[in-house]
Amino acid sequence: MQERAVRTRSALVRAAARAFDRNGYDGTSLSQIRAAAEMSMGALTFHFATKGELADAVQDEGWILTEARVRDALTPAGDPVDGLVALTLALAALMEEEPMVRSAARLTRERAGGRAWTSAWRPAAHALIERARASGVLPPVARPEVVADLVSHLIVGAEAQIRASAADAGRPAVDVGGQLARIWDLVLLPVRG
Repeated sequence: MQERAVRTRSALVRAAARAFDRNGYDGTSLSQIRAAAEMSMGALTFHFATKGELADAVQDEGWILTEARVRDALTPAGDPVDGLVALTLALAALMEEEPMVRSAARLTRERAGGRAWTSAWRPAAHALIERARASGVLPPVARPEVVADLVSHLIVGAEAQIRASAADAGRPAVDVGGQLARIWDLVLLPVRG
């Protein structure tokens, strides 16, 4: 019985992630999630009494997936600027492939509460920026808070591109990772010469 409950809960969270990814928090109903998961309303409410609880579960799962990818993307002894580039490329790739992560990002923006998706990657980005500053890799004009803003804007922009590409099925897929790599090449040109 317990294994079945775990499978049911997992199916509900996956269905909710797809619905929140597509329609946002306000545009998604428990009824839509129930139908997508092919479950009864009783099964849904047994596991999640409210849409907010279900959104919290999606944010938690997206956070866990993101935090694992961040760990995989970072090399402690490597160049911190290369680490920052690798981090943004890894996050963009994860958003492209995982509705749970896109949902967690979207839900963080659209509703109060829940585990903020950004808290899965921003501390790592800030640590890399601080390492780059402390080691002299960043020029003095590259203030850490401005570099942090750049990283945040790149991640939000990548999500927007992924969402726009998914919304327009007739349009060719956007190579978000390629775009980010080219942006980093341009931004780092003065630093690396």
